[in-house]
Amino acid sequence: MPESCSVKARVWRAGLWRFRPLCVPEARLPTLHLDRINLLTRKGRLMRSGVDAVLRLLAFWAVRGLGRKLTYPLRRWPRLTKLVLVGAAVVALLVVFANVYVLSVGGDSTSEVAEVPRAEVAIVPGALVRPDGKMSGMLGDRVKQAARLWHAGKVEKILVSGDHGQWSYDEPDTMRMALVRRGVPPRDVFEDHAGFDTWQTMVRARSIFGVRHAVVVTQGFHMPRALFLADEAGIDATGLTSDLHEYGYQGEKSDVREVLSRVKAVYDVTADTPAMAGPKIPIATSDGRESWGPAPPPGTPPAGSPRH
Repeated sequence: MPESCSVKARVWRAGLWRFRPLCVPEARLPTLHLDRINLLTRKGRLMRSGVDAVLRLLAFWAVRGLGRKLTYPLRRWPRLTKLVLVGAAVVALLVVFANVYVLSVGGDSTSEVAEVPRAEVAIVPGALVRPDGKMSGMLGDRVKQAARLWHAGKVEKILVSGDHGQWSYDEPDTMRMALVRRGVPPRDVFEDHAGFDTWQTMVRARSIFGVRHAVVVTQGFHMPRALFLADEAGIDATGLTSDLHEYGYQGEKSDVREVLSRVKAVYDVTADTPAMAGPKIPIATSDGRESWGPAPPPGTPPAGSPRH
């Protein structure tokens, strides 16, 4: 078979260290492109396998380097590191135990006003009041549900309890004004100005206002802890949840914070953390206006203490 070394038939085949021309039989000319494709395919496979090997090597060294960095404290300070790890494990166990305990012993609650048993008072724990004097979404929903309870005849009085440690911030007055606007008579709305947290709210409801039977009005994430603390304070309580809206970022932040708040609740009960004392105002026989306190100084900001 004659060979052709014409320009069209001349191809280049890789040698060991150099390139050399090769004359090919004319009958093979139509199949030369297949040889080139096969050669390129083999080269591509070799290149991919080489790249994969390099990537694996880099990954190995990266993981090894990260492992050495992570274990450096254990190699540098073995006793201290072990002590820290043991302490972290103990803290994690305490957090888990506190949450499981509070969630398991929390009382009954419902989202329907019609299902709530009658009680002498509704307890509304405080929440955020914005700088413009408006209630946050969570607090507004609690007030709305408390007003529904009163109008349905489920409770006779409403106790609003929150933070009023300074004139520039006032949760109880803000809630009381909203309830009055919703048709609850002022004489039936009592204010606790020292309900700085849920434990103090429940302790003062029992010791200052003489509450024995109550309906706690709050969001679902907060309800197990609120009912747990009410029971520990000596109050026979049920719950009405007030999840009337989606709360977005505020709700997500509250869910995370609640995990640690349950740990604090167990600590407050175990250590019997004292609440602020004060004159007794029996909620069964008193007028709610006796608990309102003095009027704010002139020029107080809107969220500080809304006008009486």
